[in-house]
Amino acid sequence: MDFKYCDKLIKDFLQVVEKPIFAKGARYYTGVDLGTACVVICVLNEAGEPVAGAYRYADVVRDGMVVDYMGAVQIVREMKQELEEKLDTELLSAAAAIPPGTDLLDSGAIKNVVESAGFEIDRILDEPTAANEVLKIRNGAIVDIGGGTTGISIIKDGEVLHVSDEPTGGTHFSLVVSGAYKLPYDEAELFKREYKNHKELIGVLKPVIEKVASIISRHIAGHEVQEILLVGGTACLSGIETIITERTGVFTHKPENPMFVTPLGIALSCKNSKV
Repeated sequence: MDFKYCDKLIKDFLQVVEKPIFAKGARYYTGVDLGTACVVICVLNEAGEPVAGAYRYADVVRDGMVVDYMGAVQIVREMKQELEEKLDTELLSAAAAIPPGTDLLDSGAIKNVVESAGFEIDRILDEPTAANEVLKIRNGAIVDIGGGTTGISIIKDGEVLHVSDEPTGGTHFSLVVSGAYKLPYDEAELFKREYKNHKELIGVLKPVIEKVASIISRHIAGHEVQEILLVGGTACLSGIETIITERTGVFTHKPENPMFVTPLGIALSCKNSKV
């Protein structure tokens, strides 16, 4: 597959983050992504095109679990109000997502955060499945490498066969950077995000990337997976796809900016927005 649709959608989203598109009386579809490293809200129109959005780096979720409930509510509420002012309307409902396999543990917390921020919950789905709302693959594995966890969804003939999630992600990458460079964790996190540092970091982070690859290999074993698609903020690391290809033996690739695939997919999944 190619990423033309995905890359354009993300490019358009980043543009409307800076300059929202206002249309009086429009109906909107909203997605809320409570990530480990970043909280994202995407707003789409009836055609599925981005019209507004916001994101904020935060430490309110760890390993896919809400650890600062009130902080999460405040962030989502503030972002919601900011977008409502820009669009001159009230955003009534939203979809949200959770790491696969955590529905019994944390779907209630995610739902409560989003509702406490002023939304009605439209739908809750797992993150890799949300990502496929954007990727639209028929066969393959979607791997969402977030801040705290790696979620895997295996898809055959457009149907989800298997979903799983394990606690290895960007947090673990940052801990390695912190130790290697003797940096405080927050500084290591910022250092890791800088594209100019990626060439240097890929060697330092190779062992933890190989761990992610081993997780992927274990979950795709027994399935005829022809390609792996990476999404999530941690997948932004340049060269990560090459190491995963080498370790899994399966061609691995990613969009130009994999960070916003899942949030946009969450918004696309929101079928019953009432604004």
